[in-house]
Amino acid sequence: MPMNSNDRSIIGLVMVAHGLVHTYELSIPIFMTVWLAEFGVSEAVLGSLVGTGYFLFGVGALPGGVLVDRFGARRLIAGCLAGMGGAFVLLGWAPDVWAVAGALVLWGAAASVYHPAGLSLISTGVRQRGRGLAWHGIAGNVGIAGGPLITALLLLAFDWSVVAWMLAVPALGGTALALRASFDERAAVRPDADEQEASASAPRGLRAFGARTAALFTVSFAVVFGAAALSGLYYRGVLTFLPDLLTPLVTIDLPIDVEAGRYVYAGLLMVGVFGQYVGGRLTERGAPERGLAGAFAGLSVVALCFLPVSQTGTVGLLAASVVLGFALFVIQPLYQATVAEYSPAEARGLSYGYTYLAVFGVGALGAALAGTLLQYAGQFLLFSVLAGTAGLGAGLSAWLALRRPSVDAVSGAS
Repeated sequence: MPMNSNDRSIIGLVMVAHGLVHTYELSIPIFMTVWLAEFGVSEAVLGSLVGTGYFLFGVGALPGGVLVDRFGARRLIAGCLAGMGGAFVLLGWAPDVWAVAGALVLWGAAASVYHPAGLSLISTGVRQRGRGLAWHGIAGNVGIAGGPLITALLLLAFDWSVVAWMLAVPALGGTALALRASFDERAAVRPDADEQEASASAPRGLRAFGARTAALFTVSFAVVFGAAALSGLYYRGVLTFLPDLLTPLVTIDLPIDVEAGRYVYAGLLMVGVFGQYVGGRLTERGAPERGLAGAFAGLSVVALCFLPVSQTGTVGLLAASVVLGFALFVIQPLYQATVAEYSPAEARGLSYGYTYLAVFGVGALGAALAGTLLQYAGQFLLFSVLAGTAGLGAGLSAWLALRRPSVDAVSGAS
């Protein structure tokens, strides 16, 4: 069934915004290869400072989700894009590593509202949710791969501060698009008159927020929250220092003097486009919890095998990178769809706010953890910890999948 015009309008906007969010997010590890040398800081210190910005990227998702439910997604997306562009302008003026950290904190705060806004918009406004999540994920991975690649190429010709200013420019066009967009944000969810009246007259403030949070956090949603946090720890833990880890493993002679790991890293992330698409389509083929458990199990195996395989030579490195890139991103549409299964439509913004508090807030600890483990323990322990993290996520997801028949039975009886 083809998408209608409302679906296409929403998906067009969220694809642009999602691509830009991750363009900025994943350009940061490329800049880190420059900052390590220019500012003379250790991996542990830089990982902690950068992790602060990433932490705001996650923590801000919770108030962002509350604002989405109250004011709508389109305004929040416009503010996100404008704020990210401004933060990268400030980043270009940063004279030292502390100013860099401050600019990244501003970026994280602005970027944090996107995921609850964009995903809430898809889940309530797009009738073909699985397909919408797939295209949304693909756009994100274009930014995830394109951001590092474009940043690496620009750094061949320009100083890093100039590159930061150049990257800020696309956010202006994205802001204009968001401000001019027109669509029905709740076309896929049509509450009856009583529900609309109850929503309009619902109490607001901290007490109401607490009540809505308590209602949202069933045992099952708490497990979903935990699985999302573990996904975020793995994601940030494996990606933050990966360009630096890959460079000494690359044995390809390039015609120019560059850190080749940057380009392998960008290629790895581009493979994630296919992972996002497959994950999105899997959400349409039954309970997403089963797919989520399998995806986590795959990530655990990948973490255990990545170093041994990548150290066998260039072919092994490229093969391991392709598998990691696919596995790392196939999981994202699966947990996004799982959140929608365990949250009410009227609290969808809040549910995705909590989800991305877990993914990018708790997950930000992965940057500091990775830097500390690399500095004091080495690569093997880092990937072993990542394997254990994914294994725990597989266990939580499997529990959800096993419990699903009883949940469905209760829902049907009610």
